[in-house]
Amino acid sequence: MSQRWLSRYLAGDRAPVWHEMRQQGNAIRRDPELEDEAQQVCDEMARRARQNVEVIVERLTTDGYRFHTNDDDRTPLTPHYPPTARVTELVDWLDQRFGEVPLTLRSWARFVGDVWLVGSHPEWPNAAEADPLVLELEGSRYPAEPPMSSYYASELEMWQEGGDDRLFVVPLSPDGTHKANRSGGPPYGVIVPDGCADGLFVGEMTSPFVEYLNYVFRDGGFPRRTGTQDEWKIRRRLAEDILPL
Repeated sequence: MSQRWLSRYLAGDRAPVWHEMRQQGNAIRRDPELEDEAQQVCDEMARRARQNVEVIVERLTTDGYRFHTNDDDRTPLTPHYPPTARVTELVDWLDQRFGEVPLTLRSWARFVGDVWLVGSHPEWPNAAEADPLVLELEGSRYPAEPPMSSYYASELEMWQEGGDDRLFVVPLSPDGTHKANRSGGPPYGVIVPDGCADGLFVGEMTSPFVEYLNYVFRDGGFPRRTGTQDEWKIRRRLAEDILPL
């Protein structure tokens, strides 16, 4: 029986829809009708997220923001790489290799792509300390060889050999301290295997992936306070009219 999740989501009933889909757990992948409807919601979420990313990147660029690597070289970087034609193959491989990945991560990969907001703002010198949004699943800015699947497989192999009793996290981003070019902790990422509609994102804290994204977008892509006088004005401008997910 249809849950009409997508129509309710589009009407603004977002939080209850995410709650209901999360309550289904990984059973949502065993019912083709439920899985299809949940995937539609996740895809719409990702379309909205991409619009948010594009708006924030445009506003930062207008501000004179320089997107660059999180090291002393500060090599210029492209902040947003849209998905390529090979991304579906990658997420299918992740599903097979890790035993299922959340539908929200599949949607992000297929509709948003790779995002890197680390950089320098002319009016906010320590913006890199504000934990700027970084999510790179496809690895578009890295050399094509070896493929990202090899990188993820090697990370899993090291985790297995290390006998780590924690759940495996697909690495998607340096942690907030590394983004500011200081020694920090393990990468941010999404826990797998997880066949739920929405997965768990491990960052400074662990939360549903969509909750993390809303948390970041509410602050224009820079969720950590840095204590500077002008940052609240910049955040407010970056977050103006950003779409809730």
